[in-house]
Amino acid sequence: MKAMCARSARWVMGTIRDELSGALPAREQRAQARTALLNQLMLSAMVLVVVVLSALIGENTGRELFLAGTLLIFSGAAATLMVPWSRIARFWSVGVPLADIVAIAMLRAAEPDSGLGLLWAFPAMWLAALGLITFIVQLVVIATIYWATIVEQPGPGWTYATLLLPVVLLAISAASFVSTRRFVAQRILLDKQAVLLTNALSRAQRQEELQTEILDAVDFGVIRIAPDGRITVVNEALGRFQRRIPGFGNLDQSLADPYRADGTTPLPPEERPLLRALRGEVFDNQIVWFGAVDQRRWALSMTVRRLHDAHGADAGCVLIARDVTAETTALRARDRLVASVSHELRTPLTSVLGYIDLAMDHLDQPAQAEKDLQVASSNGERLLEIVADILAASSSSRLSMDMTISPEELDMAKLMLGAAQAWRPRAAERAIGISLSGVEPARAYVDPLRIRQVVDNLISNAVKYNRDGGEVSLGTTSDGVSTWMMVRDTGLGISEADQARLFERFFRARTGVDGTGLGLSISRDIVRAHGGDLIVHSTPGVGSTFIVQVPASADAALAADAPTVDPADRGEA
Repeated sequence: MKAMCARSARWVMGTIRDELSGALPAREQRAQARTALLNQLMLSAMVLVVVVLSALIGENTGRELFLAGTLLIFSGAAATLMVPWSRIARFWSVGVPLADIVAIAMLRAAEPDSGLGLLWAFPAMWLAALGLITFIVQLVVIATIYWATIVEQPGPGWTYATLLLPVVLLAISAASFVSTRRFVAQRILLDKQAVLLTNALSRAQRQEELQTEILDAVDFGVIRIAPDGRITVVNEALGRFQRRIPGFGNLDQSLADPYRADGTTPLPPEERPLLRALRGEVFDNQIVWFGAVDQRRWALSMTVRRLHDAHGADAGCVLIARDVTAETTALRARDRLVASVSHELRTPLTSVLGYIDLAMDHLDQPAQAEKDLQVASSNGERLLEIVADILAASSSSRLSMDMTISPEELDMAKLMLGAAQAWRPRAAERAIGISLSGVEPARAYVDPLRIRQVVDNLISNAVKYNRDGGEVSLGTTSDGVSTWMMVRDTGLGISEADQARLFERFFRARTGVDGTGLGLSISRDIVRAHGGDLIVHSTPGVGSTFIVQVPASADAALAADAPTVDPADRGEA
């Protein structure tokens, strides 16, 4: 019996060597280790039960052979626990179940009538799970050993019971083989599906990252709203809007100082663009102003579009917000400029034509005609100044032909006195006094015509924006390097928000007084063209102080690095 088992084992190992000579992937190695451990432990447990029952019953038939088979099975259990399956060839994994077949044959030979042949089911299932070759081999080996023992042992001979055990083992091993093949096929399918899903997820992530990068690259805000009202996407530009405008794009907070497109009418809560979008409304270019009237403000143009999925069902909406502050302000400035220029040109032009008519009527009175023509000439010069301001404002460089300067040394005190004398009649119409107590001799290296234009503009504004009965104070001083001129009024004052934009072209402070919004911008360009600067200090309701700093000499102008010092800090003017 032992010799037959040895020959069977050698034949089996030679048959399946080629089939199982390669190494398994890591996952299959782990599965192989689990299968080996589970099968061998179950078989060992069953044998242990048989050993205990045999000891209790006290049967002694074939004790040595029974003990050898038992030790062989327990040795296989120890091997499944100790062998590193991931480090050995797949061929050696069949050694344990084949040894189990031999051991069970020894147990059955020791106790023929005990029914221990049923234990062959464990190695049969194990080998059937390893593949078709091992499935066939285990059937042949088990059937051969079983029938050989039937032939060698005396008994009633061949009966239907002789075929029952191989048939049962065939059914069990076939079920194990089929279920294993099905499991392997399902695993392969799942692996392919996992690869497909991984690739699809990777593509979706790349697509999402690309969309996020594109959305963050644009300068308009985007809010994606889901059908249930949740905000799912907010790009970087909209985040900047939210930092500027408290409550913007957030339903949990109230919106700070929203106004309609006119910039003055408060926006009702029900007209809030985000709430309109949630109600399912669709609209284009709704302009909303944010910020109080006397503070820094922003204008946003908002558009809402509904979204639909592949089946045409509602998929929420997207709100797009675009900063239109600059263009809206420019359009308003253009409208104000047209209105202001029309008014500014109409008044002196009417005066010119009127006084020319009067001069023609007074041709027989030369003295009166001369006065009329002088008034017409003065108003004509005013027209020329307005046109020059507009041309200068349209210049792209302060050093262009319209801003060419011809500096020379002169006394700024005389220039300031001449400008004050020219504006006294206009100031007297509103009982505004012009104080010259701060004017002292101060040499400067400037273009007389250009600096006179600056001084006239500052005094004109001091009178225009002053209150009736107020005062305009003028002053000049010099330290030999820089010369300062000061124009102070007791008028309306300028808010901090307006001071930040006071020197922008076409910008006019919110005072209700007509003007082109060009004078201060042009004045500062003229002063800076001399290498100086024009600064302002103002307190709303108290008044404003404008200070002009220019070089005191040609050497100072060439140096062009003299620091601008506020005379108020020196206690002068």
